[in-house]
Amino acid sequence: MENELRAGQGGIIFLALLVLVILEIIWSWQKDKKVYNTKDTLANLAIFVGFQLSKVVFFGFQYAIMGYLSNFALFQMKSTLIVFLVSFVAVDFVYYWYHRLSHKIKLLWAFHLVHHSSLFMNLTVSYRLNWLSTLLTPFVVAPLILVGLPFEFIAASFGLNLLYQFFLHTEAIGKLGFIEGILATPSAHRVHHGSNEEYIDKNFGGVFMIWDRLFGSYQPETIKPTYGVTTGFISNNPFVLIFKGFMDYFKGKMDYKG
Repeated sequence: MENELRAGQGGIIFLALLVLVILEIIWSWQKDKKVYNTKDTLANLAIFVGFQLSKVVFFGFQYAIMGYLSNFALFQMKSTLIVFLVSFVAVDFVYYWYHRLSHKIKLLWAFHLVHHSSLFMNLTVSYRLNWLSTLLTPFVVAPLILVGLPFEFIAASFGLNLLYQFFLHTEAIGKLGFIEGILATPSAHRVHHGSNEEYIDKNFGGVFMIWDRLFGSYQPETIKPTYGVTTGFISNNPFVLIFKGFMDYFKGKMDYKG
C-alpha cells in the first residue's frame, strides 16, 4: 500500500511538471522566445528517462553503501520537525560544495558536463543529468549520515532540493527582487548556466544563495547568458552527451568550462 501511495504521488508530481513544461512551450511560442529546440528537447527527454532507470538500477548499491555508513553514525537523531529542517539546510550546504567541486575537479566535471551542454535554458534542461551520477550520491551525503541525521530526512531533503531546482531552469521568470542573493532563483541559475566569462563558476546553491554569498561565488545576472560550455555545441545524441565528459577526461582534453 505504501509503495502504491508513493507511486501515485510520483505520478501526480510528474504530471504537474509536464503541464508546466507544456505551458512554457506555449509561452515560448507565443512570445517568440525560442527557448526550445526540438532535437535538444528530445535529447533532454531521453536523458531524463535514462536517469530514472539508473535510479532503479543503482538503488541497491546506494542503499548498501548508506546502510553501511549508518553503522558508524556519531549520533542517532530523532525524527522531529527541527531535525528535518536541519537536514534540509545541511543537504543544501553539502550540495553547494559538491556542485562547486563538480566544476573544479575534472573527474566530477565528467559527470556534470551533460547538465551544462545544452545551448538552451528551459524546464526540460533541469533533468539533463548523468545516468552514472547516482553512484556518487551515497558519498555526497556520507557526512550527513555519519553525523546521524535520519536517512529518510536526508533522502527527502535531497529529493526536494532537486525538485526545487526544476523551477530554476527557465527564462519565463525574471528577477525576483529582494529574494535574489538569498534564495536560488531562475535569474541566479541562468547565470550558473552561462558560459560568459563573468558567469563561469558562479551560483552553485541548490535552494539557498547564502552559501554563494558566504564563499564568494555569487554573481547577479547583468547581461543575457550564453548557454552551454565554452567550446559550444556538443551533440544531440544522449549517449554522446552522457559519456563525452568521461571520454575527454581519459584523453586529457577537459580544458573547457560551463
